[in-house]
Amino acid sequence: MTENKPAAVRARFCPSPTGTPHVGLIRTALFNWAFARHNGGKLVFRVEDTDASRDSEESYTALLDALRWLGIDWDEGPEAGGEYGPYRQSERGDIYRDVAAKLLEAGELYEAFSTNEEVQQRRKDAGQDPQLGYDNYDRDLTEEQKRAFRAEGREPVLRLRMPDEDLSWNDLVRGEIEFKAGTVPDPVLVRANGAPLYTLTNPVDDALMRITHVLRGEDLLPSTPRQIALYGALQRVGVAEFVPEFGHLPYVMGEGNKKLSKRDPQSNLFNYRDRGFVPEGLLNYLALLGWSIADDRDIFTVDELVEAFEITKVSANPARFDVKKAESINGNHVRSLSHDDFVARVTPYLVDAGVLPARPSEDQQAKLTAIAPLVQERVAVLSEACDLLRFLFVDEAEFAPEEAAATKALGPDSEPALRAAIEALEGLSSWAAADIEQALKDALVEGLGLKPRKAFTPVRVAVTGRTVSPPLYESMELLGRDVSLGRLRRALPGN
Repeated sequence: MTENKPAAVRARFCPSPTGTPHVGLIRTALFNWAFARHNGGKLVFRVEDTDASRDSEESYTALLDALRWLGIDWDEGPEAGGEYGPYRQSERGDIYRDVAAKLLEAGELYEAFSTNEEVQQRRKDAGQDPQLGYDNYDRDLTEEQKRAFRAEGREPVLRLRMPDEDLSWNDLVRGEIEFKAGTVPDPVLVRANGAPLYTLTNPVDDALMRITHVLRGEDLLPSTPRQIALYGALQRVGVAEFVPEFGHLPYVMGEGNKKLSKRDPQSNLFNYRDRGFVPEGLLNYLALLGWSIADDRDIFTVDELVEAFEITKVSANPARFDVKKAESINGNHVRSLSHDDFVARVTPYLVDAGVLPARPSEDQQAKLTAIAPLVQERVAVLSEACDLLRFLFVDEAEFAPEEAAATKALGPDSEPALRAAIEALEGLSSWAAADIEQALKDALVEGLGLKPRKAFTPVRVAVTGRTVSPPLYESMELLGRDVSLGRLRRALPGN
């Protein structure tokens, strides 16, 4: 068949809806999306949900939620529609049965009755490793042999007849890859009960949806020779028009250089959303798991990613997920938000943590807006703002310094500094940050001869409850004279 490949790129993301979205899975989605957008093509989102024992509607909904949160959109697929639907494999059973029948009739598939035990025994009898897998024994069964097997109550699986020549392709990430003839046994495409396997459904869908580029994890690389062989068969029966190009993306590794598993909390995408990663920051970091925009640059926008992304620049080496680096990159994106945007994004975290009510008052909103720029510079993820800001909104009857901070900073030695601070602040006519700063420096540094850390740490802990807080003087201005002085007095030893 003459190849009739689309002029434009058609990439796809085709996850199975099992468990919660994994950062490695979403990295694959991101690379396919960036590749399609960079090349002015389309991204097809297809859901491989034929495993009823593992797939769930809850996981499917979580996938949609994850992609929407990150802004990874698709041109065809669930909710978007498209001319090659349906886009859920559970709704495509008739298509697979029809294609399998065509392949069987054309001799591309054949009925195989051998059990695993029989295959292993034949391998042993031949002096071979029984773990070598299927030995292609059933390729040339006669009709009489097939009838005899059926008379025993056996039902056949359908296997693809692999070609007798080497199979190779130019991998977009790994270069030329070759599998020698005879090293890949004839694979099962359809179970004995008629259920199609991934080895059939995935290439059939890619063929019918005219996918031009298959970018997927390197764990699927061993199945590629089978898929290429099946594409040849699909072309011969008029189902496929061309063989797509393949690129196998590197593993995402966790701690100890082990592949990041779904059971590892570090792999759960929603853990990062819950902690307050912003989509721009997490996308930036995920893009670095196997790709870079430049040798000396780690921070970039989504638009810059799309403009620069080339699949041939993806590394074949495993990429390690480094939470600290992810947080650092996210912090850069948090700091680049406009102040109004930061306030809007951080507010839900403050509400969830009980720092603010669901409907903040005008006074609370004004305080948050005023202090937001100071907090924005200090957080890597949005949830960190909760502990930094709690002191500003807590009811005075419930305010108390953190125990560890109080033990460290509010012991008997702190009394001279606290009394001097109270005396200096009581005499202020203006309660502005600059005046508070000058009064405290005059009283504690100049007056008592204390070093700044020794002078201001007791005041900071007394007023904010923590050793780490937003800038002290601005915090005290927002708290107001009465609240600030009240907290300082209550912090005096013996109170």
